[in-house]
Amino acid sequence: MSNDSHGTSPERVVQIRRCACVVKGGRRFSFAALVVVGDERGRVGYGYGKAAEVPIAVEKAKSQAGRRLKGIPLEGKTIPHQVIGRYGASRVLLMPASPGTGIIAGATVRSVVESAGIRDILTKSRGSNNPINLVKATMNALSKLRTREDVARLRGVQV
Repeated sequence: MSNDSHGTSPERVVQIRRCACVVKGGRRFSFAALVVVGDERGRVGYGYGKAAEVPIAVEKAKSQAGRRLKGIPLEGKTIPHQVIGRYGASRVLLMPASPGTGIIAGATVRSVVESAGIRDILTKSRGSNNPINLVKATMNALSKLRTREDVARLRGVQV
């Protein structure tokens, strides 16, 4: 695992899928990789790459993830408030946790929140447990996060 050109930490390969195409001589395999990249300081992105070889698929996914990096507001090592993310049939609930709690999450959601730099969080995934949809639902939840200052500015009031 190497550093990306965007100054990010090593990528996390969430899933590698093998796809078979049946041809006259047998089966021809191709691979799809789901990768999450983040700087562990509030920026995270995901990518999905497909190729005939695994390393090439991972490289494609990594470069796509680097282009899709999104900033998220953090409050210390946790998130500012509870939020629900949705994508397809997947639902992800993210709740702030007190310091020292750690990351209470399944492997897919864990890879996204760790890459974002979140160290204390409680999560629950409901509905579909398809890794692609879970990553997208988690990203949707993180994109909904707002700090107190953001909300105050939007409403035009003083905190």
